[in-house]
Formats: sequence, C-alpha cells, structure tokens
Amino acid sequence: MKKSLLFVLMTGLLALFIAACSSETSTEPENGTQEEPAAEAETVNEEDAEITVTHQFGETVVPKNPESVVVFDLGVLDVLETLEVDAVTGIGEPSGGLPEYLAAFGGEYEGAGTLHEPDFEKVYDLQPDLIIISGRAQEAYDELSEIAPTLFMAVDTANYIESMTDNVTLLAEIFGKEAEAEEELAQISESLDSLQEEASTNDTEGLIILANDGSISAYGPGSRFGILHNEFGVKAVDENIEVSNHGQNISFEYIAEKNPEYLFVVDRGAIVGGESSAQQTIENEVVKTTQAYESGNIIYLDPVYWYITSGGLTSTVGMIDEVSAALQ
Repeated sequence: MKKSLLFVLMTGLLALFIAACSSETSTEPENGTQEEPAAEAETVNEEDAEITVTHQFGETVVPKNPESVVVFDLGVLDVLETLEVDAVTGIGEPSGGLPEYLAAFGGEYEGAGTLHEPDFEKVYDLQPDLIIISGRAQEAYDELSEIAPTLFMAVDTANYIESMTDNVTLLAEIFGKEAEAEEELAQISESLDSLQEEASTNDTEGLIILANDGSISAYGPGSRFGILHNEFGVKAVDENIEVSNHGQNISFEYIAEKNPEYLFVVDRGAIVGGESSAQQTIENEVVKTTQAYESGNIIYLDPVYWYITSGGLTSTVGMIDEVSAALQ
C-alpha cells in the first residue's frame, strides 16, 4: 500500500513538471524571437517603396527617398532646393555656370557634364539612385537609363502652371515633401490670382521678345514664354506669332507697327555671354516711338528665371513678381 501511494505521488509530480515545461515553451515563437510581423512588414514596405511614373519615354520605376540624385534640369534643381531635399550629388552644368540663387543654397554638387551633354562616366561613378532630365538632355535618355532609373520631367509651356504643379507634386511624393510643396504651391496660386486680376482690370496688352546679341524674336500664346499670356493674363499684341522654341524672327519695325503697351524682354546674351546687352539692342530710334518706351514700360525680365530655371518654384514666384510689379 505504501508503494502504491508513492507511485501515485511520483506520477502526479511528473505530470505537473511536463505541464509546466509545455506552458513555458509556448510563450516563444519557434525561431526564439518575439513576433512583431505587422510593424516589420510596414517598415520594410516603406523602405522598399517605389513609384511607377509614366512620361514621354515610357515608364520608370522610381525609388522613394533616393539618397543620390543626378539632375540635368535647373528647374528641377530649383524645386529640390526650395523643398530642402538633400539628395542631389551631381548636376549638368549650364554654360554660364550655376545661377547664384541656386549656388547660395550651399549644395555640394559634382559636375556631371553639361545640361545638353551628360558625362556618362562621371554619372556612373556617382552611382545615383535616380537621374532626372528634361528636353536639353533627352537624346541621352537611353544611355542614362542603363546607369540608373531615369525620369524625364519637362514643363509643358502651353500649360505652364498645371505642368509645373504636376512636376512639383511628383517630386514631393518621391522625396516625402508633400506638406512643403502644398504650402509653396498655395502661395503661387494666391499670387497668380492677384496678377490675373491686375492684368484683367487694366486690359493690359503686351509683347514678349528674346534678345540674343543683336537679334530679336517674338513669342506669343502657347509658346516658350506663353505663360505671360496664357496664365498671367496679359493680352497678346499679336495672336498670330509662330509657335516655335526659338520664337519668330522679327524686326524693330515690327515692334513699332504692333506698338505694344508693354514690351517684356528676355536677355539671352546675359546668360550665354553675349557682346551686347538687350537694352543696347532694343532701345533704338525705332522702338523709342512705341508707347511702351514712352510710358517707361519696357521690362527687362530676369533671364535666369525665364530662360534657365523655368519650371522651378523660386523661378515661378520670381516671374509672377516681375510682371506684377510692372503692371502696378
């Protein structure tokens, strides 16, 4: 009877020991780590997030928050600098050097060729996560795409504000700067509304020309500088100007014949190192007969904003401010 009682006690203790061991091992996963699958999966997805962008040359899968970006468009560089994106490692340099207002941001860029001709070897050495180009470097798209994902981002001059807004919104999404972009675009929209109201109230009529070291060409609605008419609201003195990237060649007599109330001038020579200034070219005896000259309404626009960095946030603000100041 004592043996039976001892057997029962030992059996009970063994059962309790097995149960305790079973309970202890069930608190850990099989790999011996605490399980947090949802949080880890979310973090991995954020790090590996990509955006598929459709553009002129097809589709490009763009990584979010790329750490190294090479840029061949100064309007895009303007946007990235304004949004304080610290990822630009290389740029295509303009012939006249980097505009002062962009250089002032203190970015430590390396030259990667010019805006028109990328240095493919240099771009390869920079090992970028993303390359951004526009029309000036479009011939190099295929070769650049072999180095890294390459995004074509040009501004549609016939729909400047809409196109610029789309580009800024996309860049903000890529670099996680949505709030900053929204604030910048809201300010532009407000300034634009005021300019349009000013131009409409005064029924302003004008002409915009490009001066290039002694020669001049005119631009109308839907052209490279058509934003003056299409979005800013200044009526075109001539609705039939040929739409061309280089403008329509004109004479000084043409300006006198059209006799614009406002004459807006973009000085290309100031950008590329011309021998004569736009003012020397424009303010001759023929043009001095126009009401624009007589009223002091020949406006020399900032060629950097209008010719080099168009499509940027800072440049667009500058363009609006210049025309708004002229009309007031």
